[in-house]
Amino acid sequence: MIKDPLTYGIIGCAMKVHQKMGPGFQELIYQRCLSIELRRVNFSFVEEQTHPIYYDEIEVGRRRADFVVENKVVLELKAVVALQDVHLAQAKNYTVVYDFPKGLLINFGGKSLEYKLLFNPKYNQDFRN
Repeated sequence: MIKDPLTYGIIGCAMKVHQKMGPGFQELIYQRCLSIELRRVNFSFVEEQTHPIYYDEIEVGRRRADFVVENKVVLELKAVVALQDVHLAQAKNYTVVYDFPKGLLINFGGKSLEYKLLFNPKYNQDFRN
């Protein structure tokens, strides 16, 4: 399997943060640290990017992704002891709503960094072009 340089680089940045900080901090602390590491490797990103949520073409709310990196990957962070299915569902929903082909769910709360690469089965490449 060929490694995607973007997601591979994001995970590498997260590993650096986890190695230096360890578990036990609030998600916001990890978010701030990760933004430093993403800048150091010259990734372009937006923090807390909001996106509308629709039901039958009616806006019913807005969601905020922790990061959108290179306008290609939506990144959701957690700082919990272990990821649960609800976290995976949330990150997958963000990947679909933002219409990116991939998303990443990263958890800083465990002894080891935990991450899940997500794929969007509804990705609409024609929408982007």
